[in-house]
Amino acid sequence: MTDVSESGFKEVTRVADARARLHEAVTPHGRTDRVPLRVAEGRALAEPVDAVRNVPHYARAAMDGWAVRAEDTFGAGDRSPAVLRETDREGSVGPNEAARVHTGSELPEGADAVVMIERTDRFGGEVEVFDAVAGGENVAPPGEDVTADQPLYEAGHRLRPSDLGLLKATGVREVEVYERPTVGVIPTGEELVQGDPEPGEVVETNGLTVSRYVERWGGAATYRNVVTDDESALRAAIERDLTKDVVVTTGGSSVGERDLVPEVVEALGEVLVHGVALKPGHPVALGVVEGTPVLMLPGYPVACIVNAVQFLRPVMKLIGGYPVPDHPTVEARLARKVASEPGVRTFARVSLAVEDGERVATPTRASGSGVLSSVALADGWVVVPEGTEGYDEGRTVDVEDWEYYA
Repeated sequence: MTDVSESGFKEVTRVADARARLHEAVTPHGRTDRVPLRVAEGRALAEPVDAVRNVPHYARAAMDGWAVRAEDTFGAGDRSPAVLRETDREGSVGPNEAARVHTGSELPEGADAVVMIERTDRFGGEVEVFDAVAGGENVAPPGEDVTADQPLYEAGHRLRPSDLGLLKATGVREVEVYERPTVGVIPTGEELVQGDPEPGEVVETNGLTVSRYVERWGGAATYRNVVTDDESALRAAIERDLTKDVVVTTGGSSVGERDLVPEVVEALGEVLVHGVALKPGHPVALGVVEGTPVLMLPGYPVACIVNAVQFLRPVMKLIGGYPVPDHPTVEARLARKVASEPGVRTFARVSLAVEDGERVATPTRASGSGVLSSVALADGWVVVPEGTEGYDEGRTVDVEDWEYYA
């Protein structure tokens, strides 16, 4: 626990502990669909998938040239070529015969090798072969790429476009996948508007941003209209979305007079965590109502995004049967010092550039939790653990790409 009473919280919970409490309160939904490959991209497999057939499913020429019986070329060389008859029979090669083939062509019956075109000469109906070839040479046998019944993907694998191509090639037409976890996204705040703002009004961005992240992370988002700071209205909005797998609210999660969402959730169910030791975004609350997790994200845009990545992403994947891959990172040298409070996990936004062949990370100068451009124009963030009091200029750090699709 960390004392942050100056921010209105007597104590906050560490990120790992907050995430553990939330995960204990939810279970995978277990719902599945059987879908054709054309709509399966991005879905998580609900069962392992094996190949149905060999790839290739026939022996094929791996080179342009002549299909032959290897034994008919034994002893052939530049000075004493083997002379074979060009066959005009469809799909077969007999003794001392050769059939013209192209890369990918089916190997004619009777042939067991291919002589490359550049090692032959053709005169009339005869083919001179200047190289001896062994059986199977320049031939792709059935199953060279994938064999029938070969395991391809485990349950939980999230399908990429290349996966769909492989599945189709191996004879798979449909796959059993988990249903996309459903998420109700409820922006809150009496000052929010969707159109051009008047003085004192703020354009609603958090709900839009979070709903797009939901789709990117494999869920199905319902982006609701703005709900004002009124207990009855907030209660009705949350209750409406309890049919979803997750409810997310944005704004109203702190401890001010208009921060009513945690009180409403407590009245409907249970608030598991209120205040987390991360920056920006410690005024986050996590709860559960009638078995449905409710994530109450802060209203400041950067704080909202940080908490969505830290809590919504893993919960969605847990519920939907997805693995939770780490965000990819790159190493870079810090151009300036990154400060951090003891006991708080800090997410410092940085831009990346290459200077003299070295990757350099420069902390964004606009670093407040309400400065959306500090995220939108950044290339990643540097995560400073709770036990570290910042990083010095010149230190090599990992820059995390939180925009990663998986």
